[in-house]
Amino acid sequence: GVGSAFEGWSPHGHDAVYRLLVPIKPPWGHTFHLELGSAGKMPAKDSCIRVELECTCTRNHPVENVLCFLHHREEALSRNQVSSLLDTLCTGSYLDVEKIACCFQNMVRSAWRKMPQSCCYIMKVLPSSRSCKLQLTNASGRSLFIEMMFGVQRGDSDIFLSSQTAEAIFTPSTMWAESYAVAEVKFFRHMAREAPRDTFHLKCLQLCAHTLVGTGFSTYTLKTIVMHLLNTIPLSSWRRKEFLMRLQDIMWYLHGCLEEKRLDHFFLGNENMPADIVLPPDMQTAKPINLFQYLVHDPTTHAKALREFSLL
Repeated sequence: GVGSAFEGWSPHGHDAVYRLLVPIKPPWGHTFHLELGSAGKMPAKDSCIRVELECTCTRNHPVENVLCFLHHREEALSRNQVSSLLDTLCTGSYLDVEKIACCFQNMVRSAWRKMPQSCCYIMKVLPSSRSCKLQLTNASGRSLFIEMMFGVQRGDSDIFLSSQTAEAIFTPSTMWAESYAVAEVKFFRHMAREAPRDTFHLKCLQLCAHTLVGTGFSTYTLKTIVMHLLNTIPLSSWRRKEFLMRLQDIMWYLHGCLEEKRLDHFFLGNENMPADIVLPPDMQTAKPINLFQYLVHDPTTHAKALREFSLL
């Protein structure tokens, strides 16, 4: 589980979308090669996952009489052996998000009939080309929304190449974006373990995020600011009696970032990171990325953002 609903601060309350990241691993006889895009820039938004067949002739397969795809591909297909990923879920040699989503949605429809929850909920698969969105409705008419995204892990780290991107409408189906969702949920769990019982940092984030709905400020911007503040303000100072002070800190941090036209990405080049969050080496040594870089080159957008902040 990733995202605000599992981190404990959803700005939409009961209307939260429960997002799940489904890790994809190469099946027998296949390997994944991650090709990070953006010419080495981070975070990478246009990465690809190349699929290669590997020889399994001399290896014992869990199922008997399964042929090696690399050397017996045509014979395997003629024997109705399960097809390789290159024949089913790829475009060319690259893993295709839209083909995976379509296949997964069909599997969910089939599996739902055998689930005990099918007696209590009506399931509807909502339209989506890059994920699997479900609406579960109970007898009283209340609905629960679930979105299952797909991700390929970068080594042993908490960073994934994810199927879901903000620019999904314009993103080719073989392109994947770097996702920090797993690292983020681990960060909030770490804070929950370290924090005193009456700590209100999640309530601060939830209230501010709810206030930003409908404005030009994204909840991810606010989430980044709160993560930075949690790394600098002791958790003992996030208790109920300091609630208004912390709300003020959040808003003034946002104001300072707007004035300076700079908001550093939380994970890139951040040396003050909990030990249980595993990042690739290149991210640990990277220079901080400015999430407000677009304001530097667009005075009109910058002026509009300052006006919106003054209204907030």
